[in-house]
Amino acid sequence: MHLTVADVVAMPVVRAGLPELVGGGSLDRPVRWVHVSELPDVAKLLVGRELILTTGQALAGSDAATVGYLEALAAAGVSGLVVELGTYVRELPPVVGATADRLGLPVVALHEVVRFVEITEAVHRVIVADQYDELEFARTVHETFTALSVRRASLAEIVKTAAGMLDASVVLEDLTHRVLALTARHTGTPALLERWESTSRLLPDTDPNVVPVGPHTQPWGRLILRSGRGPDARARMVLERAAQTLTLHRMIERDRFGLHRQAQTGLIDDMVTGRVTDERDAVALAAALGLARRARYVPLAVEIAAAAEADPVAQQRRTAALLDAALHGVALAKATALAAPDHGTRITMVLAISRGGDLDAALAAVCAAMLAEIRRVPGVERAVIGAAAESDSLLDSARELAQAAHVAEVALSLASSTTRPYYRSGDIRLRGLLSLIRDEPGVQRFAETELSALLRHDIRNDTDLTRTLRLFLDLAGNKTELAKRLNISRPTLYDRLSRIERILAVHLDDGETRTSLHTALLIRDLVPETR
Repeated sequence: MHLTVADVVAMPVVRAGLPELVGGGSLDRPVRWVHVSELPDVAKLLVGRELILTTGQALAGSDAATVGYLEALAAAGVSGLVVELGTYVRELPPVVGATADRLGLPVVALHEVVRFVEITEAVHRVIVADQYDELEFARTVHETFTALSVRRASLAEIVKTAAGMLDASVVLEDLTHRVLALTARHTGTPALLERWESTSRLLPDTDPNVVPVGPHTQPWGRLILRSGRGPDARARMVLERAAQTLTLHRMIERDRFGLHRQAQTGLIDDMVTGRVTDERDAVALAAALGLARRARYVPLAVEIAAAAEADPVAQQRRTAALLDAALHGVALAKATALAAPDHGTRITMVLAISRGGDLDAALAAVCAAMLAEIRRVPGVERAVIGAAAESDSLLDSARELAQAAHVAEVALSLASSTTRPYYRSGDIRLRGLLSLIRDEPGVQRFAETELSALLRHDIRNDTDLTRTLRLFLDLAGNKTELAKRLNISRPTLYDRLSRIERILAVHLDDGETRTSLHTALLIRDLVPETR
């Protein structure tokens, strides 16, 4: 709070003197201090924004002296003049009001005697309290944003903290006016983002509600306060401190992902975890990050098999390269998407596809382009894409990302020869069910019971009968085709199958036996420890 002349005049101790505005217009001028003086040349002792209290001795002379006195006060930048009538002047001459109006210097006459010491005490008490409040606020701002820096808070959390301190909407944008993070207060997110680029471009960097973010010579964004109130020192302080914290955040995170990618990751996480629950808000935020509106949204997950990276920094860089490659593929297919890294070698994504045309064909084209780009990344051995059910709702699609990830994980375990642009749950069938229960001890015991004798035989005798059994079951018992695949004669094949039957104590002509053995082999594929 900045004390003004009007605030002082409204104090009970001043109101007791029956104040009257003689001239000078607005009383909104700020008051830094109150000074009591009868000196006609007091102006040379002042530094500005003082409120002068006087009994009018300097106004008791000629009109010329009175005008000179008022002009000197105005030149010194005083906030106003309060004159107690009765001691030296019983009433102020007309020249006082006229000069005060000309100079824009508020002059207030007190018609009753008051104790100036009570006025100065009351005013200075408020001023000192305000100064203390400002110091306390500055300390709180410093400690809050320092704590955010220390724990490496996200862009969204830093912006949310600034908005909370100011109780106003705050937006972080990059240099192309794309919104990276925002918190809307007293308005909805769609309303805040409506025609955002046009609104933002009309705000110059010199606007008091705009603070550049980044090093002084290389800013990478702007922090913008959207409030119905006029700018003040507190708002500027918070924005500048938030900008410093964001700059430090970028310096720490610069070897990981770009700001735009981080913003997409944050939005996906907010939708999945339920922090964003309004469809309109979600669509508006996603559109600000480049996702097409009025589209069909498809939840996708890209599961990638890649050579292990022992160096964490190298792993981070490859994750960033995979994410960039996936989004480059989306762009080549003339589509848009929100994407986020997940567990290093998985990318989750909400893809936007036009509502017109063949969805499957469009999805296949996008996925093919993505896979082609991802396979170019060094170290990538194989990649598959899982898709969940499409929806006209962005939030519903985000909630299905876990299903897409499940499909992709299972699809990666399929033989590489069956790779297709994308997989749906119907393509993984029994594998999908087994992948959900693969870690259950009972399931693992079943697989071991079915196959352990054959696995031990292969180890002890350096044979590969397990592979023979697997191909036999994959080919639905077609022995002619199996002999060709193994490049062996039919008698040799019959001998191998007979050995398998003896070792496992089963008959391979029995349908249930085949189903059990095939299921056990699929479980073995899905459990990493048995590979």
